[in-house]
Amino acid sequence: MIERAWEQKIEPLTVRISTAVRITGLSRSRIYELIQSGDLDVVKVGRATLIQYGSLKALTAVTASAQR
Repeated sequence: MIERAWEQKIEPLTVRISTAVRITGLSRSRIYELIQSGDLDVVKVGRATLIQYGSLKALTAVTASAQR
């Protein structure tokens, strides 16, 4: 498959819970706890719960800076 340069720079706007679990390494229950506490921003579309990707990045950035 041929990838164009502009396609490589595009980040998703939202990800599903299962994708958030996979890319963060956190458990599904921990993801739901973060949603409940307001640390992750979500959008509901029908029955789907979508986590805003920027919110995931911000969470990991805060965690990484706190460990330094």
